[in-house]
Amino acid sequence: MSAFNLLHLVTKSQPVALRACGLPSAFHKVYHRRCTITDVSSHGLKENKRSCRDKKDCKVVFSQEELRKRLTPLQYHVTQEKGTESAFEGEYTHHKAQGIYKCVVCGTPLFKSETKFDSNSGWPSFYDVISPDVVTFNDDFSYGMHRIEISCSQCGAHLGHIFDDGPRPTGKRYCTNSASLSFKPADKNNAGEGSGNASPAQTGKAEL
Repeated sequence: MSAFNLLHLVTKSQPVALRACGLPSAFHKVYHRRCTITDVSSHGLKENKRSCRDKKDCKVVFSQEELRKRLTPLQYHVTQEKGTESAFEGEYTHHKAQGIYKCVVCGTPLFKSETKFDSNSGWPSFYDVISPDVVTFNDDFSYGMHRIEISCSQCGAHLGHIFDDGPRPTGKRYCTNSASLSFKPADKNNAGEGSGNASPAQTGKAEL
């Protein structure tokens, strides 16, 4: 049994959310090189912009009381506490409909369905954002590795992480929690249940 197949079985059997690249500790050494990336500047991003929530100057601000009432416990944990949902169990992991994926907290449009692809990582993956200014990037050194966190630029909600192993034309993979997203279907005249994936499936990725 391959390491990835074993990882899939471990992930499906564990009730708790797997964090640090979505891997249990036994796999850290195997996948550490894949999960570790360079800093923001060498990652091809314009600048290292800290989340507005960290700086407490978000354009859209909600009270924690309101968010706890409006969001599910998982949505709150992921977006406000930088949590991670369990791999392969998110609502939008295998979602194929055409439309727009939006921030679940403030409704900012983030991704088009045309940029969604099957990364086989266990989390929704996109190769580009709707506009460069809809997300912010921040170095994340948690769990003994270096990743680049992506957050909503309007409300500071944690979305996931970005990696350099995506398909063309960007080569990026915005690995995103389903719990951070809401979905607006395309107009009925244009919507369909087609793949909505503009690139071949990627394999062997298991990190968020």
